[in-house]
Amino acid sequence: MTQFRLLVLIAAGGSLALLLGAFGFQHLGDLAPCKLCLWQRWPHAAAVPIGVAALALGSRALAWLGALAALSTAGIGLYHTGVELGYWEGPSTCTASDPGDLSADAFFEKVINAPLIRCDEVAWSMAGLSMASWNAVIALGLALIWIRAARTA
Repeated sequence: MTQFRLLVLIAAGGSLALLLGAFGFQHLGDLAPCKLCLWQRWPHAAAVPIGVAALALGSRALAWLGALAALSTAGIGLYHTGVELGYWEGPSTCTASDPGDLSADAFFEKVINAPLIRCDEVAWSMAGLSMASWNAVIALGLALIWIRAARTA
């Protein structure tokens, strides 16, 4: 097996493993994903077929596309981490916000219609990092592997 093929296999396999882990937490661990968690899955879902195509075609250009997918999910993971830590507000559909000048009726309506899964609360963490943070860290590592594959002669 060439170094290119091995690196692509590791990078695409890493995205597949993260996806399977996310589905495991969701379906076996009863940790429903928030909106940002779902956004983080899409680039991993793209990286897997990109890896299959890169392996089939031996395309270094596809490895660059895999790196872009990994960097995309890492960016979303970093954004999600910032939302969890309160550095900035997340999407209004999954983040707590100050009621501001809302009337009591409008505030009540907002609370009643609020989503059940919040983006600004950490559902699970390990070693002080949330799932979003772990996704960002691992995805950055996968991006480096994709880049190495793309640069392999």
